[in-house]
Amino acid sequence: MERATGSSLTVLGVILAVIGAVLKYALTATSTHGFDIATAGLILLVAGIVLFAIGLIVLVAGGRRRVTIREDVRTTPDGGYRVQQRDDAL
Repeated sequence: MERATGSSLTVLGVILAVIGAVLKYALTATSTHGFDIATAGLILLVAGIVLFAIGLIVLVAGGRRRVTIREDVRTTPDGGYRVQQRDDAL
């Protein structure tokens, strides 16, 4: 995954956590039949925290750059020469 994916997940996690915290701690509902706003807020809060943590992991792991270098040394009648191939994986 790319770094942009990690930052998107982190932002989504923060948004869900804020909405969940507002539903859990700031709102009181007087008549909701079969729907508890505090429970829905807790679910969103936990989901936001988990997404934030996953986003940070992807952000850190996606920042590593991988470079593979292959060298092939060949000898010819005129002398030796070196062939180098470099693959960058971002």
